[in-house]
Amino acid sequence: MRAMIIPQFGDAEVLTLTNVEVPLPGPFEVTIDVAYAGVNYAEVLFRKGVVEDLPLPFVPGIEVSGTIREVGEQVKGLHVGQQVAALSIVGGGGYAEVVKVPSDLVFPLAEAGNQAINMISAAAFPSNVTTAYMIISNVSRMIQGETVLVHAAAGGVGSAIGQVAKSLGAGLVIGTVGSEEKIAYAKSLGYDAVFLRGEFEDQVKKLTDGQGVDIVVDPVGGSMRESSLQLLKPLGRLIAMGNASDAEDVKQSLNELWFSSKAVLGFNLQLLSMVAPQLVADSARKALALVARGEVKVDVTDLLPLHNAWEAHKQIEERRSTGKIVLKVGS
Repeated sequence: MRAMIIPQFGDAEVLTLTNVEVPLPGPFEVTIDVAYAGVNYAEVLFRKGVVEDLPLPFVPGIEVSGTIREVGEQVKGLHVGQQVAALSIVGGGGYAEVVKVPSDLVFPLAEAGNQAINMISAAAFPSNVTTAYMIISNVSRMIQGETVLVHAAAGGVGSAIGQVAKSLGAGLVIGTVGSEEKIAYAKSLGYDAVFLRGEFEDQVKKLTDGQGVDIVVDPVGGSMRESSLQLLKPLGRLIAMGNASDAEDVKQSLNELWFSSKAVLGFNLQLLSMVAPQLVADSARKALALVARGEVKVDVTDLLPLHNAWEAHKQIEERRSTGKIVLKVGS
């Protein structure tokens, strides 16, 4: 079968289309004939060698849509021929014509209420919208009416977090972006206000009458962490979920958190998919329901063939992308 592999760590151009063996499902796994694969920043990190102990050659791809090909002998509730979305975040493999996935992280599209989701959107929801749902609901434990600030609001995850926060009852939802042309795009996805990252602190203070915000979601890292902590109200929560800036880690005084009554929390979907798959699966089903009801829009802004996966990676790395990029894999 065709697969896009990482033969060695490096720039986007190292991605190589080749033929690999078709995987077989284990007792609690299924294999899926992949129709579409979502593209995520996590896969850029895989390719650059940021993720430790990644075996090479490696097939990236943590979310797909397609049709079940084979079912492991211990799998219940799934059958060959079902159209599904799936999280392949534990072992990757989505940039291929067939992927092997734990059955817990497979979501039938024919279940009640999900029929309105097409296969392209189905490939774009499992990672980003599930992440958004878990950050707002499980990690920050947002209370209705709270103010939420989201950095990188026009990206794949950011474009979902603002919508999920609104759907779950947030009050004011504020976004930051890296360029002027992304402001209107983020606003179109439900943000009440959107500011450039270089000037957001004063703008947020002004908008909130100096009170600050209850929750900050930060996939950017670096100085954004420090600025965001300063904007938190007492009992506010900063969620660290990435380091897109490639900045050095920020050291934080625990005594300062104690004195200010603030919290810093982390979120890693891959880790949780390994240690708490049922929690992730339950959140993914709730996220899928939000998409099916139209409360969250999965905005696929570019559809590329599998052999152009390198271009998708370059768009994300160079911060040219908005919304979600999807790869067309199957015929």
